[in-house]
Amino acid sequence: MFDFHIHVACDGGGLLPAEAMRLAKNAGFRAVGLVVRADMATLPLLLPRLLPMVKTCSLYAGVEAFAGVELVQVPPALFPSAVEEARGLGASLVLGHGEGVPGVFVDAVEQGTNLAAIAAGVDILAHPGMITAEDAALAAEKGVLLELSAASRHGLANGHVVSMGAKHGCSFVFGSNARSVRDFTGPEGMRALYRAVEAGACAVPGALDIAARALTQRLLRPLLFSA
Repeated sequence: MFDFHIHVACDGGGLLPAEAMRLAKNAGFRAVGLVVRADMATLPLLLPRLLPMVKTCSLYAGVEAFAGVELVQVPPALFPSAVEEARGLGASLVLGHGEGVPGVFVDAVEQGTNLAAIAAGVDILAHPGMITAEDAALAAEKGVLLELSAASRHGLANGHVVSMGAKHGCSFVFGSNARSVRDFTGPEGMRALYRAVEAGACAVPGALDIAARALTQRLLRPLLFSA
């Protein structure tokens, strides 16, 4: 199992890096993405704090851990700069905070963020919400992974994400969006998510596993060559 969307504590709220890795190992996860939640102002402050924490803890964790960022409330026009800066600062994994379900959340991001994040080349579009055909087609073309979220509110759109993404050849990954121990998703949570989206794609578990393995291998390459 793989979870590429776990929030850690150096952004002011979330799991401790070592705690998240231990929970992941105990739950049977093979790789995790540990992210800070940042906008353009906080990105250069938070990401450099996360990187050494994850690097040190991962040496003893027994699970592959990748440090990254979830870009939140970034104006669509600035997404290319934000992604470039995140990668320049050393992020292994870059997520774009998707649009979610319109009218449901007070923290909704600006309309057009899905398209901007995909065009800018994020690795994962987190909880895309009611993603359009245009955005799904571009995600497939650019190899941007669409997240299926275990978060209760974001997961409302999982069926639509799978259905729309499958029509356009997108790949999917799992993300818990965990910020605490109680949010951490183990095998039972994964099975519940699979059941919830089976109507959109009957081979969700296999598709998630294939995409997650491919992403893990891609993220490992620069780490191996720099060792």
